[in-house]
Amino acid sequence: MERVDEEFEALFSRYEEPICSYLARMTGDLPRAQELAQETFLRAYRAMARGETWENPRAWLYRVASRLAANDHRRRKLLQWVPLGDRDPAPGPSPAEATAARLDFQAALNRLPPRYRAPLLLAAVADYRVAEIADILGLGSSAVKMRLSRAREMLRRAYDEGR
Repeated sequence: MERVDEEFEALFSRYEEPICSYLARMTGDLPRAQELAQETFLRAYRAMARGETWENPRAWLYRVASRLAANDHRRRKLLQWVPLGDRDPAPGPSPAEATAARLDFQAALNRLPPRYRAPLLLAAVADYRVAEIADILGLGSSAVKMRLSRAREMLRRAYDEGR
């Protein structure tokens, strides 16, 4: 059991922050994201204790986190999202204009169904490739490409309509 504890500690140390950040963007609620991250790692620990191993533990963790977020969304039926990045707005627009643009973008992102938001966030924020997103979400690569394409178009339309 000591080996499992050491392996789990290494897994947790490496992925806790990115998983929590991803879930915070998925839920728009940091305390809820922390709860979901805790559940993700609890499931990982239990699986490791049963002797499970993964070829790609990062993908396994994101898959579990994505499913937990989707289940949470189904329960709540209202999901708030945060902007795609924590970057400061580019110099030029006034703070009021930058805030308005960010709110417009967030509102447009909120209009996307979760099945399109998740791959978009994984690609744009976590910088995953299509194959990795497919592995995380349990989809084929062509389905991920289609969802990304549709998500980008839906986001463009929603943003243009909201301005």
